[in-house]
Amino acid sequence: MSSTVLGLLRASHPEPAAAVTTVAGLLAWGVGHRPAGIVAVVLTVLASQLAVGWTNDALDADRDAAVGRTDKPVAAGALRRRTAGLAAVLAALATPVLALTTNPVAAAWATVGLLSALLYDWPLKSTPVSVLPYAVSFGSLPAFVVLALPGGPAPPVWLVAAAACLGAGAHFSNVLPDLADDARTGVRGLPHRLGPAGSRAAAAGLLLAATVTLVFGPPGPPSWAGLSAVAAAVLMPAVAGYGERAATRAGGRPVAAFRAVMVVALIDVVLLVASGRVV
Repeated sequence: MSSTVLGLLRASHPEPAAAVTTVAGLLAWGVGHRPAGIVAVVLTVLASQLAVGWTNDALDADRDAAVGRTDKPVAAGALRRRTAGLAAVLAALATPVLALTTNPVAAAWATVGLLSALLYDWPLKSTPVSVLPYAVSFGSLPAFVVLALPGGPAPPVWLVAAAACLGAGAHFSNVLPDLADDARTGVRGLPHRLGPAGSRAAAAGLLLAATVTLVFGPPGPPSWAGLSAVAAAVLMPAVAGYGERAATRAGGRPVAAFRAVMVVALIDVVLLVASGRVV
């Protein structure tokens, strides 16, 4: 694998990109997409995730270099900023094109989700409304997946609301490891204004709200598996806190909270699909 390809892979934020794309694929399968529809959803979401990841690393290269982020290929000099920027543009242009293989309304929602995420990278990251792009982009994901079905059925409100809560929680969890570094480089988003304790509380509350909405939102009584997911969402912050402390003692980045959000998201979607109560 060439150094450029490897650098692009590392700069794409592979863990969240893979998690979000997997969630989208599972949801597409669960709502009844045929194989071609699942492929269209997965490729659209993957392209948008790549565009956002590469844009983030290209725009933040100077800031990442200032705080010694050697895990960032552009900041570390392993990938040219121009290469990351060009790749981001191509992925961003590919997103609506791929989404249009479903229908125009669904493609519009996919485009809204992408534009919202790009607005986080600039200029909303350092503002009190930094959480808004996460909520909009995550909320638009299930809307796109459901609207991409033949006939374009309306997505359930509870599904969009749960995804928005999950995205907002992901924002607070994702920023936690970088609060000190961001303060040194002038980033002042909502998590930075709330501080570590406030951000952890917000992440935990939003994660629980997302899970409760997914369990109690669909018609019919909640399943025991769904109630177990709620219990997992309650316990996950404590588990994530332990993981963060262990990572800090080992000299690594404390990313357990963000990974916990992705794990709960996968669990929630699997349970939702298994219950057959999406649309």
